[in-house]
Amino acid sequence: MKIKLKIAHIHVWDKNNKGDVAIVLAVQELLKKYLGAIEIVDFPVEFLKCAREHDIKRLNSCALAVIGGGGIYYHYFLPYCGAIIKKIKIPLVIFGVGYIREIGARALTRQERESVAFLNNQAALISVRDNYSKQFLAANGVRKSNISVIGDPAIFLTERKCEVQKQNSKVKIGLNLNYAGWLGFGQHKSEILSAYAQAADYFQKNHDAQLYYFLHHPGEKVILKELPIKNLIIIDVAIREQKYIYSQLDIMIGMMLHSCVLAFGAGTPEINVAYDIRNKNFARFIGLPELFVALDELKEGILLERAKKVFQARERYRQQFSLKKNKIWQKHEQFLQKIQKLISSL
Repeated sequence: MKIKLKIAHIHVWDKNNKGDVAIVLAVQELLKKYLGAIEIVDFPVEFLKCAREHDIKRLNSCALAVIGGGGIYYHYFLPYCGAIIKKIKIPLVIFGVGYIREIGARALTRQERESVAFLNNQAALISVRDNYSKQFLAANGVRKSNISVIGDPAIFLTERKCEVQKQNSKVKIGLNLNYAGWLGFGQHKSEILSAYAQAADYFQKNHDAQLYYFLHHPGEKVILKELPIKNLIIIDVAIREQKYIYSQLDIMIGMMLHSCVLAFGAGTPEINVAYDIRNKNFARFIGLPELFVALDELKEGILLERAKKVFQARERYRQQFSLKKNKIWQKHEQFLQKIQKLISSL
C-alpha cells in the first residue's frame, strides 16, 4: 500500500469564523486537487509563536509545511518566534496570506514586523492575496521577486447546493456586518446601521426585495437585534452551503472581508464596506475600486447610491467577475505547480 504524503497545514484555527473556515477548506481542497492522495496534519497559527517540542517534531515528520491563507500577519498572532521557525527542517510554503490592520488599530511593532520578514525569508515559496500584502512584506525586508500575488484561496471554495428559504420576491439582497472582532464598530455604529437600513428600505419598497443576513460569526447575533430591517432572513449554514446561497443573490453588501470574497467567488456583485485597509485592497485587486465604500462616506448616503448602481449593472459585474476569477485561477495554478515541482525535488 502506497504511503500518503503528509503535508503540515499551519492556519487560523477559529472555527466560529466562517471566513477562516472557508480559507482552510479551500487551501486543503486545492492541495488535494494538485498533490493527489495526501494526509493533511493541522496546526494552529499560534504554532509559530509558542510551539512545544512535541509539536515541532510532529511537524517535521511531514514532507512540507503550508502556512495560510488568511490574515496571519496580524498583531494578534505576532510576533512569531525565530527560535521555533529555525527548528522547522522541512520546506515552508506560504499560501495566499494577507496583512491585517483594522481602522483605528495600532501599527505593528518593529519586533512583530521583523518576525514576519524572518518567516518569509525562510520560506521556499511565498504567495499573498493582494498587492497591499506584497508591499507590506517588501517594505519589511522580503525580496519582491520572491512574492507571488495570487488572490484569496477562499474564492475557489467548492459550493454545496442547498435549499434557500422560499419567498415570493424575485430580487434577493444579502447583508453582513463585522461585529465579531473589529473593536472600532462602536465608533461608527449609528452610521453603519442607518446606511444598511436605508439601503434595505429602498430595495424592499422599490423592488419588493427579500433581504438575507449572512452570519459569519456568532458575535454578530448581538448587533442583529439593533438592525432595523423587517422580514430579514438569517442565513447560518455550513460555509460551502452559504457560498452557494451567495450565488443566488442579486447583490451582496458586506463588511466581513470574506462575505465579499465568497460572494465574488460565487459570481455575485458585492459592495465592501471597509473596516480594514484589506477591504479596500480586495476591491482594488479585482480591478473594481468602486465596489468599496469607506466608513466616512456612510453619512453621505454613498452606500445606497452605490448599491443602486451595482444592482442596475449586476449582469455586467457578473461577467467582469467571471473574467477576473479566471485570471486569479491562473495565478493559483501557477503557484500550485511550483508546489508540485518543490515536492518532486525532495
